[in-house]
This record gives sequence, C-alpha cells and structure tokens, in this order.
Amino acid sequence: MENTVGNTLSPIFATDDPLLRLLGAAGALVVALALHMLFFYLLKRIAKRRQSVTLKAIVDKMAAPSRLLIAVITLTASVPFMGLESDIQRRVQHIAALTNIAAVAWLLIKIVAVVKVVVVHRYDIRTADNLMARKVYTQFEVIENIVIVLICIVSVGIGLMTFERIREIGMSLLASAGIAGIVLGLAAQRVIGTILAGLQIAFTQPIRIDDVVIIEGEFGRIQEINLTHVVVAIWDKRRMIVPTTWFIENPFQNWTHSTAALMGTVFIYTSVEVPVEAVRAELTRLLSASPLWDKEVNALQVTDMSKDGTVELRALMSAGNASALWDLRVYIREKLLEYLRTEYSSIPYTKIALAPESLEPLLAVTRKNFRDQNHRAPDK
Repeated sequence: MENTVGNTLSPIFATDDPLLRLLGAAGALVVALALHMLFFYLLKRIAKRRQSVTLKAIVDKMAAPSRLLIAVITLTASVPFMGLESDIQRRVQHIAALTNIAAVAWLLIKIVAVVKVVVVHRYDIRTADNLMARKVYTQFEVIENIVIVLICIVSVGIGLMTFERIREIGMSLLASAGIAGIVLGLAAQRVIGTILAGLQIAFTQPIRIDDVVIIEGEFGRIQEINLTHVVVAIWDKRRMIVPTTWFIENPFQNWTHSTAALMGTVFIYTSVEVPVEAVRAELTRLLSASPLWDKEVNALQVTDMSKDGTVELRALMSAGNASALWDLRVYIREKLLEYLRTEYSSIPYTKIALAPESLEPLLAVTRKNFRDQNHRAPDK
C-alpha cells in the first residue's frame, strides 16, 4: 500500500526545493485526511438513514484509528521524497514504523469492539428472562479482553523487534529458550492461571454478567467480568473486587444461574387460635393484587408449633428476579402483619420475643454475624 501511495506522490515531489517537498508532503497528508473525512461522513449518513447498528459502530469506533493509520502511511510514503539526510530519514522512518504498528493495533482492537457491538445488540440484558443475553455478554466480555491483551503483546513484540539491539538480544535468548521458558513459566504461573480461569469462566460460565450471587456472605450482582478480576456490585452500592480464580476454587451461591425467577419465604409467628385458612386466603388476595408476583408459587403452611400456643406460619411466593422477590416479601410481611392486627386483635397471639426456644439459634447466628462484619446484606 505504501508503494502505491509512493508512486502516486512521486510527481508531487519532482523538485529539488526542500521547502516545496515539505509542502508537498503536507498537501498529500491534507488530501488523504480529507478523503478519509469524506468517506466516514458519507458512511455516517448512510448509517443514520438505514438505522444500521453495524455501520454506526464502524463510524463511532474505527474513525479515529483509521485516520491515524492513513496519516502514518501517507507520511511514511512521503519520507523518501523529502530529500532528508540518510541518518535523519532512517530515524523518521523508524518512528513512522512504530506509529504504524500502534495504529494497526489500535484499529484491530476497535474491530473487535465493532464485532462485539454487532453481536450483543441483538440481546437485551434488561429483560426479565435474560439468560441467553447474559451468556453472550459474558463470553464476549472475557474474549474481548483476552484478544486485546494478545494484540497488545504481539504489537509490543513487533515494535521492540524493530530495534536492532533488541533483535540481537532476542536471538541470543533463543539459544537458551529451554531455560528461559522454565524461568518465565514459573514467574508467570499465577498470571497464566488467572488468564485460564478467565477463559474457563467465559466458556463454562459459573457466573455471568448481571447474575445475582452471594460471596463471603455478601449479596450482590456481577457487574464486570475482566480478565483478572470480577466486580460485584453489593446491594448497598459497595463494590467487591474478586479474582477470577476465586470463582473456580471456591463454592458460592448463584441465584440466577439457570433462571432469574426465585422463590422466597415469609415467616409469621402467631396464636393457634388464628384460622390458617383465613390467612391463606388473605395471602392469595395480596399476591394476586401485587404486580411483583409471577403467579407461579403461592402457599401457606404451618411449619412449627410450640408449647406456649405459638404457631409458625410459612408463606411461600415467587417472583421474576431477586429484586422483585425482596420487595414482594417485604410487602407480604407488612400486609399480613397488618391483617392479623386488624382482624384478630382480640386474640392474644404470642409475640416473637416470647418464643426464645425456637428463635435462640437464629438470634445467636445473627449476633455472631453482626460482630464479624459491620455491614451484612439483607436476606434476599
């Protein structure tokens, strides 16, 4: 491509005046950038008219790196015609070659970004049933990071090999490649393990973007999956940074691994004199009136009874996702408490504080967890 550009520019530099040669190089650069600007302007108009996601992504992401690449190619092709001294010309060409390598690497990274946009725009992660969307987002998130790292490593390697001294060092290292490989392997063992863990997460997917997880007792959502670490958004707006290897080596809870729908419980402690059927009917009425309920699970069961006349009622319900389930449980608990106080105020039902035998294990665990950490996620 540079030879073609050079043949095109040779008539422009058919002069012995150095100033005119520099002006010719500047003019060639202006023409090349103007043609580039015109091309992307027309491409932007076409993308807007056709509402094309692909063309819009190309315009947004590839305009800058392609502009740099065209400018470097034009200047590189102009250097031999500028009449510079051989030493200066060699240094300028070396700098242009390094810039060319960087521009190509930048362009390749943006091409990867365009491919990602074209693929993932078909999947909406904001929908309730977003399992497939989370799979695709997770795979492309990790694969994109790996490809970018590989592009950067190869580009840096090619750039370093343009230095003669470094080429000589590289040839001497090849003679002792066995020993160097062992040393580098031991030194990079942890890094390689982290990268392999990222690949394993991308393809086996124990976690995905937007998964609801419990890690070390903290409730949160997977916000980012990077090559070396995962960002978990905690319910109270904190962020937990977890190495990718942790998800391969440790057990954890993933509430949305196969589906976003969840089932939850609400416990009510009341008197044996309260009619269970009436409470069950009220639970059904409350769930039917709530848009948070997904109409899958609705049950009320007597799960325990103590000697002092207290019964434990367990209300079961389901919702489309963890956030909706939390809000639904809070709503049902509040409304059932209000219902019992209104309809059965004459019945001296036992309060929770009067059932220490049944609640003491739970209270002991709660007190221990409160001492262990200042902030604890709610039971979602």
